[in-house]
Amino acid sequence: MPKNSNLKSILIIGSGPIIIGQACEFDYSGTQALRSLREDGIETILINSNPATIMTDPSMADHVYLLPLTTKSLVKILKDHPQIDAVLPTMGGQTALNLCIEADEKGIWEDFGVEIIGVDIDAINITEDREQFRDLMTKIGVPMAPQATATSFLKGKEIAQDFGFPLCIRSSFTLGGAGAAIVYDEADFDELLSRGLEISPIHEVMIDKALLGWKEYELELLRDANDNVVIICSIENMDPMGIHTGDSITVAPAMTLSDRTFQKMRDMAIHMMRSIGDFAGGCNVQFAVSPDENEDIIAIEINPRVSRSSALASKATGYPIAKIAAKLALGYHLDELSNQITGSTSALFEPTLDYVIVKIPRWNFDKFEGSDRTLGLQMKAVGEVMGIGRSFQEAIHKATQSLEIKRNGLGADGKGYKNYDQIIDKLTNASWDRVFVIYDAIQMGIPLSRIHEITKIDMWFLKQYEELYAIEKEISTYTIDTIDKDLLLEAKQKGYGDRQIAHMLDCLESQVYNKREELGVKRVYKLVDTCAAEFKAQTPYYYSTFENDVETANGERFVDNESEVTDKKKIIVLGSGPNRIGQGIEFDYCCVHGILAASECGYETIMINCNPETVSTDFDTADKLYFEPVFWEHIYDIIKHEKPEGVIVQLGGQTALKLAEKLDRYGIKILGTSYQSLDLAEDRGSFSTLLKENNIPYPKFDTAETAEEALKVADELDFPILVRPSYVLGGQGMKIVINKQELEEHVVDLLRSIPNNKLLLDHYLDGAIEAEADAICDGENVYIIGIMEHIEPCGIHSGDSNATLPPFNLGDLVMEQIKDHTKKIALALNTVGLINIQFAVKDDKVYIIEANPRASRTVPFIAKAYGEPYVNYATKVMLGDKKVTDFDFKPHLDGYAIKQPVFSFNKFPNVNKQLGPEMKSTGESILFIESLKDDEFYDLYARRKMYLSK
Repeated sequence: MPKNSNLKSILIIGSGPIIIGQACEFDYSGTQALRSLREDGIETILINSNPATIMTDPSMADHVYLLPLTTKSLVKILKDHPQIDAVLPTMGGQTALNLCIEADEKGIWEDFGVEIIGVDIDAINITEDREQFRDLMTKIGVPMAPQATATSFLKGKEIAQDFGFPLCIRSSFTLGGAGAAIVYDEADFDELLSRGLEISPIHEVMIDKALLGWKEYELELLRDANDNVVIICSIENMDPMGIHTGDSITVAPAMTLSDRTFQKMRDMAIHMMRSIGDFAGGCNVQFAVSPDENEDIIAIEINPRVSRSSALASKATGYPIAKIAAKLALGYHLDELSNQITGSTSALFEPTLDYVIVKIPRWNFDKFEGSDRTLGLQMKAVGEVMGIGRSFQEAIHKATQSLEIKRNGLGADGKGYKNYDQIIDKLTNASWDRVFVIYDAIQMGIPLSRIHEITKIDMWFLKQYEELYAIEKEISTYTIDTIDKDLLLEAKQKGYGDRQIAHMLDCLESQVYNKREELGVKRVYKLVDTCAAEFKAQTPYYYSTFENDVETANGERFVDNESEVTDKKKIIVLGSGPNRIGQGIEFDYCCVHGILAASECGYETIMINCNPETVSTDFDTADKLYFEPVFWEHIYDIIKHEKPEGVIVQLGGQTALKLAEKLDRYGIKILGTSYQSLDLAEDRGSFSTLLKENNIPYPKFDTAETAEEALKVADELDFPILVRPSYVLGGQGMKIVINKQELEEHVVDLLRSIPNNKLLLDHYLDGAIEAEADAICDGENVYIIGIMEHIEPCGIHSGDSNATLPPFNLGDLVMEQIKDHTKKIALALNTVGLINIQFAVKDDKVYIIEANPRASRTVPFIAKAYGEPYVNYATKVMLGDKKVTDFDFKPHLDGYAIKQPVFSFNKFPNVNKQLGPEMKSTGESILFIESLKDDEFYDLYARRKMYLSK
């Protein structure tokens, strides 16, 4: 059946601000859906309150409403657009579904004659209400763990008495496992039960017998209105049951599942999907499998929407799940749609993988002092990375290299744990770094059987680790001069980085690189083609690997490189890697806009990134996508292969900036602001000298590289003192100290975690107002795109502050100083592209806190508030295609826009929630107000000093 011709105008609900448990994977799915609907000539109306995403870009939908996700906002939109025929709520995660259900209960959809497509409300209710779901599974013969529902504390206690411990508590209608916990003994039960009941919006929990040690799997399905079903991807959690899938290391395709059990699981998943309701769209089903010969299968849950895993499955297979799901919601059947990667097969053709992908979550526990760092049923990760390789070993190495936690891969970098008790503890109480600790345990000689007994991780994975350690031991017996080609090639095929091999051979990374060149051990690039090369792929979406060379009949030797280089002029954009606090989706927004702008200037665009959740790693964003770690070795090989005109580093946050020094050293052109200028701004001491030369005020400061120096500096400066390391993002390690003892403790602590860092100590301007400006500069002209005033006082990180655009309380004199300083600094730093400058205002005098000659967290917010494509303009300036004076700037904003931070403290109940110079927010929303008399502004202003901590 072709599409439903009655659907001409569709409302899409977005997912709102990023929180732990619901991140930018929904920006990806929403963007895909909007594109997909527009291809069919459908008018799209979007509601989403998140300014940092691509999804809310004016170019994405016909009408974008940056409004709070409430039924009041929905009514306003439906009144403005009486032509809306249907609502698609499955692209915005749990937030969108919950809002859709609330609107349904209030009769809003019925009042406006709006149909719900892509999902069935009854299906959502069945899957979210654990009691109903259990009854249905029993009815259709799908086994589940023994479980019961409690809607009161007393009932919960009775269930626990019947089942015995360990137990799982799961709150109904929550996201990211909020309120879920494993309870090992009675002592902890009361508190965790109360918390689970409180967090559930309907005050209900499901208590089930814990299947600890069982293996966990997920299947991603798509189904059309004709009841055709395809399984897009099977995903295996390396971590057994008991750890939330968002916090688990996951592998696709499933590695340790017998074919018999996989077929059984497929049938069960399809049966479950068909039984929960009559809907067309995406679905995610989770199963537990017993770790014995029987391989008993038990259903855990089913989500009738696109999920975190569907973003991963899309990137893992190259099959655009959200795009196809949107088409199915319109009424198309799978056999009527084509697979956009091959262009020649139908969407009913199931993907086949001839490679392995490994996803590793990215945590930010350092931002939540005192948090419980063990992993469990409640998700704690803020982002994730994905590695693609020809084997599990290669893929897990690439994923660990992508994490940006100062590790070079698994082991072989001198950073592992050496203490037996600490290793056993980290294995027993699943730690965030357990992926590395397994290697340390094998290195220490702890038997695999013991590691398996403690972790319950399948022996197959542990044996893969053992093989990796065996090759490290073998290589360590050689030197750079004696190692042969076969052994070096094997190490590279297993994913070891040149840095790790250099560590084993006790030589320099560059020597390993030169040896590889000399022996002809070179990277080749392979296509992600969804069909294991059975059909020709048309999308340039690549990963790297190493292959033995092949000899042809006429004696020629070659390796098969599938990435063909064109003779067009090209640019590379370095992506921002995994999402984390301080570097979120706003940099992905900037990267995508940079790609689009470079394309408009006639360049072939190349994207390098490893984050599976984002739009930048969509197969159709750039002309070529390299799904690779943003890690020097990988980038350098791609640059040598592609020979671009230059590389853009200022759009990918600190991830890309950190590589600027290496690019400069290797003579690779950095487009836009030069490395020297970037470095000058990052080096706190040199930057303050530049301010002095330009007669620009800044707080009294000095630099220190030891605790001894810091104490001497403190004699010259007055307390309180703000301590700031160089080259960090999101205020990492920043703290306000009020005496010498605090200063010494903090400096010692900082230099232990960031050795050889130059620290800036400056007098903290107590009670100052904080403001910031973003500007575009072409080296000669400066245009200030926005000046924002923070509602919170100086001392709270700008990412954690409510900020108003334009300022509400700065006089003309102060505004003139801000404009003047911004222009002077942008020119003094030879900025070409974007720059962000932060100010402290005290007694009508404007002091400089810092300057960042790169895209900042606030650029997308300003672009959305004023309705101007600033990143597009800045990229054209970086490429030398345009001058600032070539643009016709027409910002438009009635009233004020407020950037509001959103926190995920509910995931860490015992953490200090006070705010300070180190950033803690995970996302943001935008709020438009007509005047300062607005109640919401008044509330924010009244609370502004509540959280300031030192």
